[in-house]
Amino acid sequence: MRNFIKMSFYKTAVLLTLLCLLSACNDDFLNESPVAQLNPEAVLTTKSGFESYITGLHVAAREEFAGLDGLHAHVTMNMGTDVGTPSLTTYNFVDYNVTLTPTYQGAQYYWDWAYTRMLSRANTIITYAEKPENSSIWASEAERNAVIAEAKFFRAYTHNLLANLYGGVPIVEEVFSGPKTDFVRNTRKQVYESAAKDLVFASQWLPATVDKSKDGRIVKGAADHLLAEVYISLGEYDKAIESAGKVIGSGIYQLMNARFGTEKELPGDAFSDIFKDGNTNRGAGNLETIYALQIEDQTPGGKPVSSIYGETNAGTGGNHWLRAWGPFYANLKDPAGKSGMVLVDSMGRGVGWIRPTNYVLYDIWKDNFDNDIRNSPHNIRRSFKYTNPSSAYFGKPVGKLTAEIDTMQFLFPTIRKIEGKVGKTTDNSYGKTFKDYAVMRFAETYLLRAEAYIRKGELANAAADVNVVRARAKAKPASAKEMTLDYILDERARELIVEEQRRRTLSRMGKLVERVRKYSIRASTRTSILEKHELFPIPQSAIDANFSAVLEQNPGY
Repeated sequence: MRNFIKMSFYKTAVLLTLLCLLSACNDDFLNESPVAQLNPEAVLTTKSGFESYITGLHVAAREEFAGLDGLHAHVTMNMGTDVGTPSLTTYNFVDYNVTLTPTYQGAQYYWDWAYTRMLSRANTIITYAEKPENSSIWASEAERNAVIAEAKFFRAYTHNLLANLYGGVPIVEEVFSGPKTDFVRNTRKQVYESAAKDLVFASQWLPATVDKSKDGRIVKGAADHLLAEVYISLGEYDKAIESAGKVIGSGIYQLMNARFGTEKELPGDAFSDIFKDGNTNRGAGNLETIYALQIEDQTPGGKPVSSIYGETNAGTGGNHWLRAWGPFYANLKDPAGKSGMVLVDSMGRGVGWIRPTNYVLYDIWKDNFDNDIRNSPHNIRRSFKYTNPSSAYFGKPVGKLTAEIDTMQFLFPTIRKIEGKVGKTTDNSYGKTFKDYAVMRFAETYLLRAEAYIRKGELANAAADVNVVRARAKAKPASAKEMTLDYILDERARELIVEEQRRRTLSRMGKLVERVRKYSIRASTRTSILEKHELFPIPQSAIDANFSAVLEQNPGY
């Protein structure tokens, strides 16, 4: 994937420049024409042209997680949920009625990302690959269908995300030759059905594995994993069980139960190794990763930069985990009221946007606090020392909670998945790392199948799947009678905290409002969330632009 996403992104930029230069040689150069995008008629006539477009599709997919600073998935999909609370009263989701309106930029961000980038690029690839006049490009039907399958995976991924967040939305499966202002909403069920159809095709034609040079490319397991989730949303639990079973029974993936990778000789455990720099991809020996985003410093195309809303500054680059979830410990005062902390390599520079809730830091561990390795000091940092050499308290442990310690932003137990190395062109003050991270991990496949078993009433089978995940964590086995959807959400929090886009999970399960009211730290968040907030509003900008038809708003907004 280093050769694919990063260098291919650079090649795409070069090709774009050449096309622009060539167009400038035309006598009609004063005529208005779009030069800020690749012309598919010129580019999608060779295999390398399709690779360039697929590269662009992967780049857009990465911007879901590393786009506009403060609105990307790590913040919007976790802040104000049962696992994350806004650390300051000036942040979003302190009051749902103030934040979640049709003009909320976060709701617009995902809508624009989906329709103007993901679906547009995916549909262009599919449309041109299927053109009869392009049939000579391909050595075989399988080669052509593999390209279409990767684009259909992303189209399904995008439609599924839209249905999770907004409910029913317009299904877009074609390329438009001009402006379209008469979109209407399909039902949520229809959107999920469209995603399922695309994923069935993708599962059939995607490769089972790729070699190390293509880490990050979409494989059959990713389609089957996502298809299991979509089938759950459609209420087709047997099909969900079958799809997850294809991944589990493939023999390709396994939970990492032994130490491995770049820091296996250092203190840690099998779970913490999964998240160390250089350990994310299958090519690095991580047989748990199904689909991972590729991020690298100092490589053309390796650092995500959002072009949505015109934001192209370097602050958008890198992995945002640490910045979003890490405490702003550098501002912590010592007991004498002086600066107690300076930035250190192992902790980086978080700004404490999201404070994990007490539910995720304490409640879910109460029966296995000392045994579950996911709660070990290698995975949750619960003790700190003053790091400022000029402080009289340098090297001494930060004591129990006192007035000088702000436990909402400056210091709180920290999920150590977020830790990593900074880029070669940056330092600790940058606030982000440059490590890859998994969008789909094998442990979640078991939890998806367990969810389907619970919904079908097969609680013993659900417990068996949950216990595969818990066994790796050395947690005590769960019983069949414990199997509920809330238990699955608890186990997802234990296993997938930070990785999971929690708002999407809660919204697709219809559990957002219920669990925010139960677990949010802030009273204003608990009391302000209403039933309408189970879904995002349709952005007012989209409604206004769709002037030839009514794009209906979600109820209550």
